[in-house]
Formats: sequence, structure tokens, C-alpha cells
Amino acid sequence: MHFGFSYVGLFFLLMLFIPNFIWAKNKPENYDIYSKNENKILLILERAGKIAVSCLALVFKDFNPQGVNIRLLWLGGAFALMVLYEIFWARYFRSEKTMKDFYRSLLGIPVAGATLPVAAVLLIAVYGKNPFLFAAGIVLGTGHVGIHLAHRKEIEKTDG
Repeated sequence: MHFGFSYVGLFFLLMLFIPNFIWAKNKPENYDIYSKNENKILLILERAGKIAVSCLALVFKDFNPQGVNIRLLWLGGAFALMVLYEIFWARYFRSEKTMKDFYRSLLGIPVAGATLPVAAVLLIAVYGKNPFLFAAGIVLGTGHVGIHLAHRKEIEKTDG
């Protein structure tokens, strides 16, 4: 592992955060009601994972391509997942912006808005041979995906 700026990490974080900033002004109706019921342990894991992933993605230059080799498939897979993540957001922003719209699966991927970027982080970590980013991705995924699966379960319960 080598310290240095990762433009791949920056690009990834931009793909992650720009839709989230837009979402902040386009939250589904009643989202705040669901967020009040979030498991506090999952919330701590999610926040710790977000901070760790955001920092680690930027400070290791190993995430930048180092020539053409078979390992680029990991990076390509991560990018493909982030493209799907952008498609998820485009679909949501064109919808009526209900909780059901927010938690619809995409291509069979449950809670795609949470699952896709976490999976992309894990692939970038494998590409960069970085166990720290991988561990941070696991922490993030446990909290973030866990919270959103709980929200989806609540929605299904209330909708019957």
C-alpha cells in the first residue's frame, strides 16, 4: 500500500455524494419517521464506515490504475456498480419519490441505493489490495445496508 492522492477515489466519492446532496432536497415523504427508528448500533457503524471509506479512498494511490493488467477487471466492476448506482438515482428522481420508490430493487439487487456503492467499495479495495478500505467497506455495509433493509421491512409491514 502506498500513500498518495487517489483520483479514482475522488471520482468514486463524487459519484457517491452528488446524488446524495440532491436527495437531501428530494427525500421520500415520511422518510424522517423511518429514520427516527434506526438501530443505534447500525447507525454508528454506518457513520464510522462513511468516514473511514471517504478518507481511505482518497489517501492511497494504489486505487489509481497502474497499467493494463487483469486486475483492472476489479476496478471495472466497481465502476459498473457505480454506473448502476447512478441509474438507481435517475430512476428515483424521476419517480413520485415515495418510500417504495426509494427502496425498490434494481435488477434484483435489494436496497440498491445502499448495496451498490458498498459492493463497489469492496471491489476497489480488492483492486488496490487494501485491507483497510475493505474492512471500512464491511463496517459501512453492515450499518448502511442493515439500516435500509430495516426501513424496507417496515415499509412492507405497513403496506401489507
